[in-house]
Amino acid sequence: MSHRDMPTTEQVEQELNREKSRRGLSRAIRNIIFALITVAAIAVLVAVLWLPVLRIYGSSMTPNLSEGDIVLSVKGSSFKTGDVVAFYFNNKILVKRVIANSGDWVDIDVDGNVKVNGTLIDEPYVSEKAFGECNIDLPYQVPESRIFVMGDHRSTSVDSRNSAIGCVSEEQIVGKIVFRVWPLKNFGEIR
Repeated sequence: MSHRDMPTTEQVEQELNREKSRRGLSRAIRNIIFALITVAAIAVLVAVLWLPVLRIYGSSMTPNLSEGDIVLSVKGSSFKTGDVVAFYFNNKILVKRVIANSGDWVDIDVDGNVKVNGTLIDEPYVSEKAFGECNIDLPYQVPESRIFVMGDHRSTSVDSRNSAIGCVSEEQIVGKIVFRVWPLKNFGEIR
């Protein structure tokens, strides 16, 4: 190798700087990927443990929740009349509205008016009342550690009025539906 073939000091410095830059970029990309994986893992944990994200199927909650809506639920065990809850039933997740808690007496007249402990409940979320598919003896007392649920679309919803589903146990509850995130035009709190 002759003296002319030898790189100059300037060329060596440029090559060193290019190599440092390449290593820095590689390290930055690894750090970004690690950060994204960490954020994704945390998001999955939060979604599974505290805020399950659910997609609505069926029409039992129309007009308040429609097929395809994506909602957030919050884990919990304290529910009041009017709360919307998701629960497991036969390897599916169903969404219905809480009507009564354990020990309460539920009565429904032929017009679909619902009384809990003898008091007619206010149901602004129901657009059309109906007796629906009811094969239980009324008035009905909600068993211990269970909740009585009904869909908002009373004529089509199969719910606690029918022994096929019955009352929901606390172990079945996924959470209380609190927020709709999709579609964006309906983004907001669930009432």
